[in-house]
Amino acid sequence: MNRVKRISATVIAGVFGITIIATGIQSLAEGVGEAEDVSGAAVVVNDYCEKVANGELMATDPLLLTGGDSIQAEMMAEGDVVTGPATEIESAIQDGEHIRLNLNYSRLGIANKVSNYLNVRKKPSKSASVIGKMVKNSGCHIYNVKKGWAKIVSGKVTGYVKAEYLTMDEEAEALAPEVGRDCVEIMTDSLNVRALPSVTAPIYSVCDAGEEFEIKKEDVDREFLEKIIKKEDISDKSIERAGGMDYLLEHMNEFICIMVDDDYAFVSKEYVREQFSLKRATKFSPSSSGGGRSGIVAYAMQFLGNPYVWGGTSLTHGCDCSGFVMQIWAHFGKGLPHSSAAQAACTTSVSNPQPGDLFFYGSGGVSHVAMYIGGGQVIHASNHRDGIKISNAYYRHPLKIGRP
Repeated sequence: MNRVKRISATVIAGVFGITIIATGIQSLAEGVGEAEDVSGAAVVVNDYCEKVANGELMATDPLLLTGGDSIQAEMMAEGDVVTGPATEIESAIQDGEHIRLNLNYSRLGIANKVSNYLNVRKKPSKSASVIGKMVKNSGCHIYNVKKGWAKIVSGKVTGYVKAEYLTMDEEAEALAPEVGRDCVEIMTDSLNVRALPSVTAPIYSVCDAGEEFEIKKEDVDREFLEKIIKKEDISDKSIERAGGMDYLLEHMNEFICIMVDDDYAFVSKEYVREQFSLKRATKFSPSSSGGGRSGIVAYAMQFLGNPYVWGGTSLTHGCDCSGFVMQIWAHFGKGLPHSSAAQAACTTSVSNPQPGDLFFYGSGGVSHVAMYIGGGQVIHASNHRDGIKISNAYYRHPLKIGRP
């Protein structure tokens, strides 16, 4: 399914299938208000938009369209036809409105006028506390702009940023297709991410609800699958465990290939939602995240948003996951090898992580490392697209938590 068709299905299913998940819908409210059999929904939509504009609701709060005689709500799987008075919505999608609707921001801002990241502050002042970070090209909904400060919401962070660092409105909508990405969001409490497109394939990782991953390939074919098997050096035993090559070829279209850090993996289409998305702000509070090791956290945070380079060790020009933590700890006089598996072997296991401790992830063996910064978060050199980023420490189930 191409992007326009998929976004069309997302928006239409949202309107006629009970829930629209965010607020980029003012033009949608005006459109559906002209259709007689959804007139009741238009009232709800307009009221919702007014509350968002007034700051009474967040852009992430759901809009509920309750079913009735005038609204036919039917939950359908992707690929099914959703029937209903969708002419106005389809028209909006075709003329470019789909970007705003699906990105869930009624007034879009993109933090692209920064080198690495933009601080989100509690109040509109440079002296106000930092409550979040927007890495370059993160998106946000803009409530208002006053005296050079924009009140925004991005992800789960609501606060203030310097407006001069944002691209806004029509310019932001034109920029969004260039800096956004096709993603899947995990829609179940936890989901096994597989090394191959089979429910019996080795488990690459277990990811939690709400986690978002870039789509590498939506429609997997034989040529692509064979490339993955070769690149990831997947053994014949693992292929046999997954049901054999014939089974994989028969069922591969039930899965989507995603990127987890810098590795390929597969998730079942049944348990994810596909969407076009911008990066979001991440909650971060220096006063609460650092604890007794605030120095190492503050030092690591300087490099947020810097590039990922496989095999690299430069905190400014590019490093990989193990190179990042190796250089951070080297600054504080602790030597670590340039290998996540070797780092896991030379650290002491702990159950109560402190800032600076290392989280090791992988499938079977360790293949990725991140550094704990407190507050249930890690900072790590993730992949070529995201560079050095902040993640939930349990975005994947760690194989080990180690203290250097």
